[in-house]
Amino acid sequence: MMSGSYAAHGGLTDEAVVLGRLGPLEVRLATQPDDIRDAQRLRYDVFYEEGRAIAAQDTQLLRRDCDAFDAVCDHLLVIDTTRAHHRSIVGTYRLLRRDIAAQHFGFYSESEFDIAPMLARHPQSRLLELGRSCVLKPYRDKRTVELLWHGIWTYVRRHRIDAMFGCASFDGTDPDAIAEPLSFLARNALAQEEWRIQARDNLYLAMERMHDRPIDIRRALHAMPPLIKGYLRLGAKFGEGAVIDRTFNTIDVLVILPVNDISQRYISHFGADAERHAA
Repeated sequence: MMSGSYAAHGGLTDEAVVLGRLGPLEVRLATQPDDIRDAQRLRYDVFYEEGRAIAAQDTQLLRRDCDAFDAVCDHLLVIDTTRAHHRSIVGTYRLLRRDIAAQHFGFYSESEFDIAPMLARHPQSRLLELGRSCVLKPYRDKRTVELLWHGIWTYVRRHRIDAMFGCASFDGTDPDAIAEPLSFLARNALAQEEWRIQARDNLYLAMERMHDRPIDIRRALHAMPPLIKGYLRLGAKFGEGAVIDRTFNTIDVLVILPVNDISQRYISHFGADAERHAA
């Protein structure tokens, strides 16, 4: 099997893989195996070196975060055009469309969440799984995140995606340490029944941790990772139940975002046809 996301979108011109620009930053799809390897190195630096993920021996030797899904996904990259080529990728997202997943291993999040009922309820919907999101620390600002989301929105429009979903993570594996934000999601942000996804029974961790005690909303939102807060602002909802990921030392929740539910202010900001930062 050809390695890298260039296999998944083969036939596009170079102009088609460049999705947007903002100052010296450019968002594009990976087109070469080296692009994928550089994205995997960035993920290793963020998840294992900076974060608390536990690297298997082969991962340590390679110093890359990689798995079988990398070969069939599209990889969204934010590139700083002022940096040396081998260090130019400063942000990434991994994208897996339903049609590609059906031809290969299914979706990555299926190992933690039972998405089969949701797929059955939407047999014709074009679905996109988002995952492996990370940004190099000096670039964790509004510009980089905006460009990543511009790239996703352009990709969604290009492939006429109906809904996005994927895992998002809280650092650490102690649910009581994040009782307030987890309980906030359980009480205020569960997906409607037609999009509801549940954690697998053998991994299920209740998100309601406050046992009917009141939630300090400001404190709950402050305790949430920026990615999860960003999803909430976009209009995303969440699956039922969380999962402890011992390898990555995280607690994972499942994000669901039908395109029709995206906040209108964000569509207006990026443009209905993703023209705001168009290349």
